[in-house]
Amino acid sequence: MNDAEVDPRRLELLLELSRLGSMREVSEVMHVTTSTVSQQLAALSREAGTPLTEPEGRRVRLTPAGRRLAGHAVTILAAIEAARRDLDPAAPPAGTVRVAAYASAFRQMLLPVVRILAGQWPEVRLRLFEHEPAEALALLAADEIDLALTYDYNLAPARLDGSLQGQPLGATPWSLGTPSSPGAAGQSRGTAVEVFGRYRDSDWIVNSRNTADEEVVRIIASLAGFEPRVTQRADSLDLVQDMILAGLGVGLLPTLLPTGRSVRGVTLRRLRQPEVVLRPYAVTRRGHDAWPPLALVLRLIAETQP
Repeated sequence: MNDAEVDPRRLELLLELSRLGSMREVSEVMHVTTSTVSQQLAALSREAGTPLTEPEGRRVRLTPAGRRLAGHAVTILAAIEAARRDLDPAAPPAGTVRVAAYASAFRQMLLPVVRILAGQWPEVRLRLFEHEPAEALALLAADEIDLALTYDYNLAPARLDGSLQGQPLGATPWSLGTPSSPGAAGQSRGTAVEVFGRYRDSDWIVNSRNTADEEVVRIIASLAGFEPRVTQRADSLDLVQDMILAGLGVGLLPTLLPTGRSVRGVTLRRLRQPEVVLRPYAVTRRGHDAWPPLALVLRLIAETQP
């Protein structure tokens, strides 16, 4: 084939000719004139760069190249029809949705959706990848995934590329996680700046694969007049809790831990003035959220949030 685009309608005419063996019958089935069938097949021959039909008495038959192309036409036209059904907003959702999400979103957002899909929409499947926001957005921009579950903080807002669009999925207040100690109740009182100030001499734990929480820590610490001493990095909330318990430092944790797991010996000190709020998002390429399987997954994620 040459570089010109092939008109699928011409492939349909070729395929019908291979099945019916007569241009007149093709014209009747396809509701066009016989001359139109002849002209379109001639144009297809030019696109293919080789004759596709040859005379056989008063009729025509396919050349060997025409028969080969008719065989390819079966696959090509089936793929086009499948794509039409796949992209039809009114079609039942079916297909595989590729999702990248940070670890907490797996538990809170994706696993409930996996169970719902298995029971009600078995034709929709998820391929899941664990990634922090910057990694997930890079995959989305490269069209290697269909959906990125990301987050930012109110004090460290993220900016999306113009080709992407984000759907907010609520908000979660965060606290400062510290080792518990007798008589330390008073350390939770006051503004976020005052709470941070009490831990100016502590080591600090921040995320190892995302900079947003470190940015929040540095902003509040600067308001308290000190530079935080970051000595540990981890992206697992469970691991951050265990590191705090082990005395390796203090760090940000959600006020309501998403796993429901609490660790004896770790105290969560709520941050206010300024408040620290994590904001999750479902991010897609602009205009792609109408694809039925993706639209269904987005709706289920939104509906399963508390």
